[in-house]
Amino acid sequence: MSTTAASTSHHLSPAFPGRAPWGTASKLRAWQQGALDKYIEEQPRDFLAVATPGAGKTTFALTLASWLLHHHVVQQVTVVAPTEHLKKQWAEAAARIGIKLDPEYSAGPLGREYHGIAVTYAGVGVRPMLHRNRIEQRKTLVILDEIHHAGDSRSWGEACLEAFEPATRRLALTGTPFRSDTNPIPFVTYEEGNDGIRRSAADYTYGYGNALNDGVVRPVIFLSYSGNMRWRTKAGDEIAARLGEPMTKDAVSQAWRTALDPRGEWMPNVLRAADHRLSEVRKAIPDAGALVIASDQDSARAYAKLIREITGSKATLVLSDEDAASQRIEDFTHSDDRWMVAVRMVSEGVDVPRLAVGVYATTISTPLFFAQAVGRFVRSRRRGETASVFLPTIPMLLGFANEMEVERDHVLDKPKKDGEEENPYAEEEKLLEEAEKQQDEDTGEQDALPFEALESDAVFDRVLYDGAEFGMQAHPGSDEEQDYLGIPGLLEPDQVQMLLQKRQAKQIAHSRKKPDAEADLLEMPAERRPVVTHKELLELRKQLNTLVGAYVHQSGKPHGVIHTELRRVCGGPPSAEATAGQIRERIKKVQEWATRMR
Repeated sequence: MSTTAASTSHHLSPAFPGRAPWGTASKLRAWQQGALDKYIEEQPRDFLAVATPGAGKTTFALTLASWLLHHHVVQQVTVVAPTEHLKKQWAEAAARIGIKLDPEYSAGPLGREYHGIAVTYAGVGVRPMLHRNRIEQRKTLVILDEIHHAGDSRSWGEACLEAFEPATRRLALTGTPFRSDTNPIPFVTYEEGNDGIRRSAADYTYGYGNALNDGVVRPVIFLSYSGNMRWRTKAGDEIAARLGEPMTKDAVSQAWRTALDPRGEWMPNVLRAADHRLSEVRKAIPDAGALVIASDQDSARAYAKLIREITGSKATLVLSDEDAASQRIEDFTHSDDRWMVAVRMVSEGVDVPRLAVGVYATTISTPLFFAQAVGRFVRSRRRGETASVFLPTIPMLLGFANEMEVERDHVLDKPKKDGEEENPYAEEEKLLEEAEKQQDEDTGEQDALPFEALESDAVFDRVLYDGAEFGMQAHPGSDEEQDYLGIPGLLEPDQVQMLLQKRQAKQIAHSRKKPDAEADLLEMPAERRPVVTHKELLELRKQLNTLVGAYVHQSGKPHGVIHTELRRVCGGPPSAEATAGQIRERIKKVQEWATRMR
């Protein structure tokens, strides 16, 4: 450690960082010290630190702020946070090491007892010149927390550029250095790759994989639930589908929303399973808490009501980013209550270290939001803690879950679509997209289509962990499901993997003993049971039609008669609406018929 960096700790409170895991309470974690050493050696004006949620970005930033103040590099600090709650959380964390930030600052001179202020991006957007004037008067460090928010709208980005352009030092922090759009983020350097695409360049990166190896974050076990959904479209058609089966985008959206409807059976079953998992975790972590992330306030209230009916205990309800909501989060943080239900706001930066179980009950499907949501459950307090997140079997979400350890950068340029001609399905997909657009042009966004959720059920589908998939489908409440819900709450990452493999082997062995009549679910290990893509479903339908065509010549029966007979024998809807499993069954049956006729 450099001598300059060594001086960082002598004037810090011995209790700082107060919530560091085992053995680190009186010193910085290795990545924090490494980032600090690099900063002190290079003394840059702008510095982007990318660290996975739960790794301790706040500790690093405030230690650096303390060093810069102590060495008179800066005279004051401005922290910019995404929400009102986080603004106050920053002020409280800073106070613990003797840096006083005013989270209520609105205008005028700052009181002498303060070292700076904490504001929101929205606050800067309203009065950028107020903050520029303050910064021009005294040497200032600006800490931009979760800086990707500065690209949320052009006005926020422009306001940040205007307000903080004169700053002596700027420290940008993020756990997710990527956005779903191409809005440039202020004070972030973009470097052009060999492919001509500009990507964000971090000065220091500490990813989830590194943090997991260091024991700084918890390993995440994702428990995915499928099930049959039925809803009515705006045209009055009733549609039935199974989560995870290939569908058009609007059908995926509507099946997903049907699953999350509190009046169906999917949500109560998943909440019941999550509560069971929480009870198991609390055997090892007595104060462990659970969080449902809801899409809107009505759903959040309904979920809270369901939790009360299931558990007999009231859930903390957080509906907005207001003072009362912040107080509710604070109270929940320091209690040992089991459940909290929140609308979006708890998905980012809010520090409730005891959260160990989550239910992803929102239809937001960006990698940014997903990573931030999962980040609420990964903060580790002692060695061996695990996090469990319950998901609907939506291909996109399962993809995000399997890519937890993939480091991403913010891509500023969209790659050119040269290869469209090489895609044999491009024309069909384009036509399908156009057809959907024409059909829905009066309603705008796909997920805003008027529809009515009719019924839903839940089926335990699979467990995703460390990029691998485990388990076979099982009914809620079954012994097979309980085996996975009962995984101990304290395990090392390699023990989690070993235990999941054992549970899967046991489940496979048990299913083989069942008579065929009882095997009513797709009993196949998850790694051999991938979520079928739209292209794969098209291939299956094509294969079925080819086989039926061949059987037409062999049997002398018309196409329609054969298809009708296949439906009668195998069950299910017409092939255009049939699932991959149903089509495979018909393929097998028509092959059987053809073999008999030879």
